[in-house]
Amino acid sequence: MAGTHTVLFTLLPTVLILIALAGVESAAVKDVKDSKAQAGASKRVFMPASDASNFFKQRSRRSPRTYEEYYAEQRVKMAANERRREHLEEQNNEYENYLEEERDEQYERTREKNEQWREFHYDGQYPRYPYHRQYV
Repeated sequence: MAGTHTVLFTLLPTVLILIALAGVESAAVKDVKDSKAQAGASKRVFMPASDASNFFKQRSRRSPRTYEEYYAEQRVKMAANERRREHLEEQNNEYENYLEEERDEQYERTREKNEQWREFHYDGQYPRYPYHRQYV
């Protein structure tokens, strides 16, 4: 109980200060800069008649694209596809090289292990590798 009282008494001045600061900001005097900014915004909304006619001459969303626009878009798509293809090809080559190295290492380990096994189990009475002879 005493802990909650201490927390409330420490938070109470902070809340009062925030309320006082919020009241001061809302009672601030209007700046001249703000009125100039609003006038600039109204100038941006209203435009001269020549600019307005050019605005409506621009292509609408549903009108067909020009050949140049279509061709530029296709070039961008083709360049992106080429970059993607090169990246995937590079990744594939790296993976194939990795697999080849892994297979070579595995083959070498297996060969050495088999060779050691044959040497360990060789008793000297028969040819070393009877199944490697040309004529059986």
